[in-house]
Amino acid sequence: MPLLDSKTLGPTRLGFADEKDLDAFISMLGKFERGEISADAWKQFRLVNGVYSQRQEGDAMMVRVKIPQGVLTPAQLRALADVAEQYSTGRGHITTRQNVQFHFVHLAETDDALRVLADAGLTTREACGNSVRNVTACPYAGASALEPFDTTPYAEAVTRHLLRGPLSASLPRKFKIAFGGCCGYDCVGASFNDIGFLARVRDGKPGFRVTVAGGLSTLRRAGIVAHEFAPAEEAIDVCEAVVRVFNRTGDRQHRHRARLKFVVEKLGAEEFLRQYYEERKTLEPRPVSFAPAAARPPLANPRRRPPRPGFEEFARSNVRPQRDPELVAATVRLPLGDLSVAQFRALADIAEEFSAEREVRTTVEQNVLLRFVGLTHLVSLHAALADAGLARAGAVTISDVVSCPGAYSCRLAVTQSRGMADALTTALADRADSLPIKISGCPNGCGQHYVAGIGLQGSVRKVGARPVPQYHLYVGGSFGTEQASFGRLAAKVPARRVPEAVRRLADLAAREAAPGESAAQFLARAAPERISALLADLEPLENPAPEDFVDLGEQKAFEVQTSEGECAA
Repeated sequence: MPLLDSKTLGPTRLGFADEKDLDAFISMLGKFERGEISADAWKQFRLVNGVYSQRQEGDAMMVRVKIPQGVLTPAQLRALADVAEQYSTGRGHITTRQNVQFHFVHLAETDDALRVLADAGLTTREACGNSVRNVTACPYAGASALEPFDTTPYAEAVTRHLLRGPLSASLPRKFKIAFGGCCGYDCVGASFNDIGFLARVRDGKPGFRVTVAGGLSTLRRAGIVAHEFAPAEEAIDVCEAVVRVFNRTGDRQHRHRARLKFVVEKLGAEEFLRQYYEERKTLEPRPVSFAPAAARPPLANPRRRPPRPGFEEFARSNVRPQRDPELVAATVRLPLGDLSVAQFRALADIAEEFSAEREVRTTVEQNVLLRFVGLTHLVSLHAALADAGLARAGAVTISDVVSCPGAYSCRLAVTQSRGMADALTTALADRADSLPIKISGCPNGCGQHYVAGIGLQGSVRKVGARPVPQYHLYVGGSFGTEQASFGRLAAKVPARRVPEAVRRLADLAAREAAPGESAAQFLARAAPERISALLADLEPLENPAPEDFVDLGEQKAFEVQTSEGECAA
């Protein structure tokens, strides 16, 4: 593996793009358009390069941009704005894996979009397909007052080692890695990733608690412990060995049982770990350098702006102190995870003006974090965000709803999860409960609803012969400790009644949670019969109103239109 140097981190961070990827994509696209390769061959190729088809007829494509560790420079934000403006819908969407997606890109223009991204160092390589997906990381890494050490260099080194690796694009199924522990807890859901790293220090040395084979979807599993403490310099070897074992033992015949968690279910934890430890012994020793973060320039000196309405609420809910008491990190809350063209560009300007590191980081809650902001500049930062429509308070509260794109674009989705997220954001705007809501349009769980205080999964029921959109409502899920807790199914509620169901649950938790207990913790311990009784009158639909047959965010009657999906491929 090539050694890292100081250019790989900080303001001079090297990009992840490779001109060869673009050349190969242009060549394969041309062959497909000329009929020289099959549709299946083209599909397999484009998925590995982050391009998949949508549920709509025609050539509508989604382009997923890989954002390793969620780090974006101002130049990259402007490149994302250009793609949104020239080739997509005028907006980009941040995902729960810290990526950025663009929808409704015409197939014939995908190569042009990829060129704009590559020129800014951004890649779509292995963002989809049976590959090692984006390596996620705590957005506070390197800034948190609670972190044992900065995990960013290790996460980035793993990314660079695996990206375009010999196995990374041809695995039995997708493969996910996360680095956390920077906030003193699991802030990225490491325990439900294929490999999860949580930062630890032992005898003054940095290292990780390592879990493997976690996952969501229809088989939810917290990862098994491979190491209570692995020295940090072994992170690459850990990943290399697990990937090799998965490549050798994964089920390539049955796609829906091909994830690493099914390997462990088949072999047993003891046998899987035995094979992993044996694989570690086969790796050749190699020197690996994990460069520290580059020295940051002095604080910016932004233009002073007068206070704007809402500053106090924003400072209370969206701002967090850093290790240095003179610095803060501010969350830019993005409803539905969306940024418009103008907002991408404004955020680039704001990062340059206010952040000492001249970067932003996307989060698994589909927001953006601005770090290394001078405390004395916070009023002006809020004003600049307000001018761009980016100063919404209430980050990571009940109204800061996380959602996958759902039936807006995904072939697998049953319901319009974005429409539900928008409805809940509006209905709960007056509340600040610490109760995460996450929504997925199908059981695959791209919205991570299984690990939310309240999780919603799109579904359908029939009233007579007519389909009605509904949601399976899960309660009590969470992550943050060393092992994720998965929510339990509490009710199946027609879509139009979900906001009322959520409000009832939030009210119950607000009344009865013990001092110091979060709403999610209360719902996790609340008696199931108590929750069922609370929601019982919302489940039946004996006399449906006309609007019950229309999904939230839609104008026409609801109909189920699922097909073989590529987003989970």
